[in-house]
Amino acid sequence: MLGLIVTDHIFTTHPEMPEGSLAKLRAAIVCEPSLASVAAELGVGSALRLGKGEAASGGREKASILSDAMEAIIGAVFVDGGIDSARDVVLDLFGDRIAHEATGPGGADFKSKLQELAARRFESAPVYELGDEGPDHHKRFFARVIIAGEVVGEGEGRSKKVAEQAAAGAALARFASVPVPERGDNDVVPNHESEQGNA
Repeated sequence: MLGLIVTDHIFTTHPEMPEGSLAKLRAAIVCEPSLASVAAELGVGSALRLGKGEAASGGREKASILSDAMEAIIGAVFVDGGIDSARDVVLDLFGDRIAHEATGPGGADFKSKLQELAARRFESAPVYELGDEGPDHHKRFFARVIIAGEVVGEGEGRSKKVAEQAAAGAALARFASVPVPERGDNDVVPNHESEQGNA
Protein backbone atom coordinates (compact mmCIF):
# COMPACT_ATOMS: atom_id res chain seq x y z
CA MET A 1 0.00 0.00 0.00
CA LEU A 2 2.84 2.39 0.85
CA GLY A 3 4.53 1.61 -2.45
CA LEU A 4 1.35 2.20 -4.43
CA ILE A 5 0.60 5.55 -2.80
CA VAL A 6 4.17 6.85 -2.99
CA THR A 7 4.54 5.75 -6.61
CA ASP A 8 1.32 7.48 -7.64
CA HIS A 9 2.24 10.63 -5.72
CA ILE A 10 5.75 11.09 -7.10
CA PHE A 11 4.63 10.21 -10.64
CA THR A 12 1.92 12.88 -10.62
CA THR A 13 3.83 15.58 -8.72
CA HIS A 14 7.19 15.22 -10.49
CA PRO A 15 6.38 14.67 -14.18
CA GLU A 16 9.68 16.30 -15.15
CA MET A 17 11.74 13.55 -13.46
CA PRO A 18 13.24 10.81 -15.62
CA GLU A 19 12.17 7.24 -14.88
CA GLY A 20 15.45 6.33 -13.23
CA SER A 21 15.23 9.25 -10.79
CA LEU A 22 11.62 8.39 -9.95
CA ALA A 23 12.67 4.82 -9.16
CA LYS A 24 15.48 6.03 -6.88
CA LEU A 25 13.12 8.44 -5.14
CA ARG A 26 10.57 5.68 -4.55
CA ALA A 27 13.26 3.33 -3.24
CA ALA A 28 14.46 5.98 -0.77
CA ILE A 29 10.98 6.21 0.76
CA VAL A 30 9.63 2.66 0.49
CA CYS A 31 12.39 0.98 2.47
CA GLU A 32 13.11 -0.31 5.96
CA PRO A 33 15.13 2.70 7.21
CA SER A 34 12.46 5.16 6.11
CA LEU A 35 9.61 3.18 7.65
CA ALA A 36 11.55 2.56 10.87
CA SER A 37 12.41 6.25 11.19
CA VAL A 38 8.77 7.33 10.87
CA ALA A 39 7.71 4.62 13.34
CA ALA A 40 10.31 5.84 15.83
CA GLU A 41 9.11 9.44 15.47
CA LEU A 42 5.57 8.28 16.23
CA GLY A 43 6.66 6.26 19.26
CA VAL A 44 5.38 3.01 17.77
CA GLY A 45 7.97 0.94 19.62
CA SER A 46 6.48 1.69 23.02
CA ALA A 47 3.07 0.40 21.83
CA LEU A 48 4.31 -2.98 20.55
CA ARG A 49 3.50 -6.24 22.28
CA LEU A 50 6.74 -8.22 22.33
CA GLY A 51 7.93 -11.38 23.98
CA LYS A 52 10.10 -10.94 27.06
CA GLY A 53 13.23 -11.99 25.21
CA GLU A 54 12.63 -9.64 22.28
CA ALA A 55 11.77 -6.76 24.56
CA ALA A 56 14.85 -7.36 26.69
CA SER A 57 17.12 -7.42 23.63
CA GLY A 58 15.96 -3.99 22.43
CA GLY A 59 13.26 -5.14 20.05
CA ARG A 60 11.34 -1.89 20.43
CA GLU A 61 14.20 -0.06 18.68
CA LYS A 62 14.96 -2.65 15.99
CA ALA A 63 14.55 -1.23 12.50
CA SER A 64 13.11 -4.46 11.11
CA ILE A 65 10.40 -4.64 13.77
CA LEU A 66 9.53 -0.93 13.58
CA SER A 67 9.40 -1.12 9.78
CA ASP A 68 7.03 -4.10 9.84
CA ALA A 69 4.85 -2.38 12.44
CA MET A 70 4.64 0.78 10.34
CA GLU A 71 3.57 -1.24 7.31
CA ALA A 72 0.92 -2.93 9.44
CA ILE A 73 -0.41 0.43 10.60
CA ILE A 74 -0.73 1.70 7.04
CA GLY A 75 -2.44 -1.54 6.06
CA ALA A 76 -4.85 -1.22 8.97
CA VAL A 77 -5.75 2.32 7.95
CA PHE A 78 -6.47 1.08 4.44
CA VAL A 79 -8.66 -1.81 5.68
CA ASP A 80 -10.55 0.48 8.04
CA GLY A 81 -10.89 3.64 5.97
CA GLY A 82 -10.05 2.79 2.37
CA ILE A 83 -7.49 4.12 -0.07
CA ASP A 84 -8.24 7.81 0.52
CA SER A 85 -7.62 7.53 4.25
CA ALA A 86 -4.46 5.53 3.66
CA ARG A 87 -3.21 8.15 1.18
CA ASP A 88 -3.89 10.96 3.65
CA VAL A 89 -1.91 9.18 6.38
CA VAL A 90 0.99 8.22 4.11
CA LEU A 91 1.39 11.70 2.63
CA ASP A 92 1.11 13.32 6.06
CA LEU A 93 3.82 11.04 7.48
CA PHE A 94 6.09 10.76 4.44
CA GLY A 95 5.34 13.92 2.44
CA ASP A 96 8.25 15.92 3.81
CA ARG A 97 10.63 13.00 3.28
CA ILE A 98 9.51 12.71 -0.32
CA ALA A 99 10.06 16.44 -0.88
CA HIS A 100 13.48 16.25 0.77
CA GLU A 101 14.61 13.18 -1.16
CA ALA A 102 13.41 14.77 -4.39
CA THR A 103 16.13 17.40 -3.93
CA GLY A 104 18.85 14.80 -3.35
CA PRO A 105 20.88 12.55 -5.66
CA GLY A 106 17.76 10.78 -6.90
CA GLY A 107 15.87 13.94 -7.60
CA ALA A 108 16.52 17.55 -8.41
CA ASP A 109 16.95 20.95 -6.83
CA PHE A 110 13.63 22.41 -7.90
CA LYS A 111 14.48 25.95 -6.79
CA SER A 112 17.60 26.02 -8.95
CA LYS A 113 15.74 24.56 -11.93
CA LEU A 114 12.94 27.10 -11.56
CA GLN A 115 15.48 29.91 -11.25
CA GLU A 116 17.01 28.87 -14.57
CA LEU A 117 13.62 28.50 -16.26
CA ALA A 118 12.41 31.88 -15.02
CA ALA A 119 15.56 33.63 -16.22
CA ARG A 120 15.36 31.92 -19.61
CA ARG A 121 11.65 32.35 -20.29
CA PHE A 122 10.64 35.47 -18.40
CA GLU A 123 13.86 37.32 -17.58
CA SER A 124 12.54 37.44 -14.04
CA ALA A 125 13.66 35.77 -10.80
CA PRO A 126 11.23 33.70 -8.69
CA VAL A 127 10.09 35.37 -5.46
CA TYR A 128 9.03 33.20 -2.50
CA GLU A 129 6.46 34.22 0.08
CA LEU A 130 6.30 32.23 3.34
CA GLY A 131 3.74 31.69 6.05
CA ASP A 132 3.41 29.27 8.93
CA GLU A 133 0.94 27.92 11.45
CA GLY A 134 0.93 25.74 14.54
CA PRO A 135 3.01 25.60 17.74
CA ASP A 136 6.80 25.81 17.58
CA HIS A 137 7.25 22.09 18.18
CA HIS A 138 4.87 21.15 15.34
CA LYS A 139 4.95 24.12 12.97
CA ARG A 140 4.08 23.79 9.29
CA PHE A 141 5.34 26.23 6.69
CA PHE A 142 3.52 27.33 3.55
CA ALA A 143 5.23 28.84 0.53
CA ARG A 144 4.15 30.26 -2.76
CA VAL A 145 6.43 31.22 -5.61
CA ILE A 146 5.76 34.22 -7.81
CA ILE A 147 7.16 34.90 -11.27
CA ALA A 148 6.43 38.12 -13.16
CA GLY A 149 3.79 39.05 -10.61
CA GLU A 150 1.84 35.77 -10.77
CA VAL A 151 1.68 32.90 -8.28
CA VAL A 152 2.89 29.86 -10.23
CA GLY A 153 3.27 27.28 -7.46
CA GLU A 154 2.43 26.55 -3.84
CA GLY A 155 3.82 24.05 -1.36
CA GLU A 156 4.08 23.20 2.32
CA GLY A 157 6.32 21.31 4.69
CA ARG A 158 7.79 21.16 8.17
CA SER A 159 10.61 23.51 7.27
CA LYS A 160 10.92 26.64 5.14
CA LYS A 161 13.31 24.85 2.78
CA VAL A 162 10.94 21.94 2.17
CA ALA A 163 7.99 24.30 1.62
CA GLU A 164 9.92 26.39 -0.90
CA GLN A 165 11.18 23.30 -2.74
CA ALA A 166 7.62 21.96 -2.88
CA ALA A 167 6.36 25.26 -4.29
CA ALA A 168 9.12 25.30 -6.90
CA GLY A 169 8.35 21.68 -7.80
CA ALA A 170 4.68 22.54 -8.25
CA ALA A 171 5.64 25.42 -10.54
CA LEU A 172 7.88 23.19 -12.65
CA ALA A 173 5.10 20.61 -12.91
CA ARG A 174 2.73 23.33 -14.09
CA PHE A 175 5.12 24.52 -16.77
CA ALA A 176 5.77 20.92 -17.84
CA SER A 177 2.06 20.19 -18.30
CA VAL A 178 1.25 23.54 -19.95
CA PRO A 179 4.33 24.67 -21.89
CA VAL A 180 4.98 28.38 -21.79
CA PRO A 181 6.41 29.98 -24.97
CA GLU A 182 9.95 31.27 -24.76
CA ARG A 183 10.14 34.99 -24.07
CA GLY A 184 10.50 36.84 -27.36
CA ASP A 185 8.90 39.49 -29.49
CA ASN A 186 5.53 39.04 -27.78
CA ASP A 187 7.08 39.50 -24.31
CA VAL A 188 5.06 36.57 -22.94
CA VAL A 189 4.63 36.17 -19.17
CA PRO A 190 2.35 33.72 -17.30
CA ASN A 191 -1.32 34.70 -17.74
CA HIS A 192 -0.24 38.13 -18.90
CA GLU A 193 -3.62 38.93 -20.42
CA SER A 194 -5.54 37.96 -17.29
CA GLU A 195 -3.24 40.19 -15.21
CA GLN A 196 -3.94 43.12 -17.51
CA GLY A 197 -7.64 42.41 -17.22
CA ASN A 198 -7.44 42.51 -13.43
CA ALA A 199 -5.49 45.75 -13.40
